Amino acid sequence: LVHTLDLEKMAKVKAFELRNNKTRDELYRQLEDLKTELSQLRVAKVTGGAASKLSKIKVVRKSIARVLTVINQNKKEAARTSYAGKTFKPLDIREKKTRAIRRRLSAADASKVTRKEKLKLTHFPVRKFAVKA
Repeated sequence: LVHTLDLEKMAKVKAFELRNNKTRDELYRQLEDLKTELSQLRVAKVTGGAASKLSKIKVVRKSIARVLTVINQNKKEAARTSYAGKTFKPLDIREKKTRAIRRRLSAADASKVTRKEKLKLTHFPVRKFAVKA
């Protein structure tokens, strides 16, 4: 019972709060705070700290991961806006799709007809039959 109460008291970092309310500097500051807290918890683990502190290690690690995730998402979003409308983009910003789709001819290139093919079509048009086979 005591163990669950300690978990409720700990302020678990929520990603949506990080995205909406924090600036870049605040995120980095929070990251540093969490890292120092994690190092203190690890010291407590070695010295034989309370069980509540040992259980908090996991929560702090996950919080660090959340903060880093939000930081990286913000960076990528900024890169996307700066490269919007440009011809060449970094690999991680380009559309993923599949390798085959990325290499496929564009619709304009696929519909192009050579001069020889045009002549063939004009001289020998596709025959139309009254009865379907």
